[in-house]
Amino acid sequence: MKKTLLAGDYIVASKYAYGYSKYSFPFSPSFIKGKPRILYEPPKRGDVVVFRNPHKDNTNYIKRVIGLPGDRIQLIGSRVYVNHKPIKRVEAGIFMDSSTPEVQSFTEILDSGLAYPVLQKTTDGPANNTGVYYVPQGHFFVLGDNRDNSTDSRFLAAVGFIPAEYLVGRAERILLSFRIAENSFIPIKLRLERTWKSLRPEELAQKKR
Repeated sequence: MKKTLLAGDYIVASKYAYGYSKYSFPFSPSFIKGKPRILYEPPKRGDVVVFRNPHKDNTNYIKRVIGLPGDRIQLIGSRVYVNHKPIKRVEAGIFMDSSTPEVQSFTEILDSGLAYPVLQKTTDGPANNTGVYYVPQGHFFVLGDNRDNSTDSRFLAAVGFIPAEYLVGRAERILLSFRIAENSFIPIKLRLERTWKSLRPEELAQKKR
């Protein structure tokens, strides 16, 4: 999810944003059993969501919602098409950190005006040039913001479409962020500039007005 999220980020997620399912709790309460979700509100396009991988339901993933139920999604030359219309994309400089060589950064802008950053180094390969994905009812299509290094809905056998039941919550903010020592998981410096940073695309868009 670079550059939205970096190694060493600790996030705050809202578990009530989309209602509740059995994956919202460390155990499955009796009032949830037999129900996909209660108090359900669907995600919006552009939301960063935490979800359980349908193929490994003990593993939490975090990606961005791109496709809603009934949508047709396709990537052509790394550009994302929603219902045959490309998502607007503008160049936003070069991104580089200790674990990432120089890579082009873009801002993708949805029809709603919401904006978010993505990284893209290459336009080649099957993950950047796909067939059409038809998002089933009750499911969502998600992509990582680091498009060249993301296991997401493009890979049907690994992640695929996300059933609403598997949503855990909506990522809201970065609580704390630490720079991690190379080749280890040891935090060595607090990144104050990332602390309490919003992960909501509408707030990012408002700041740019």
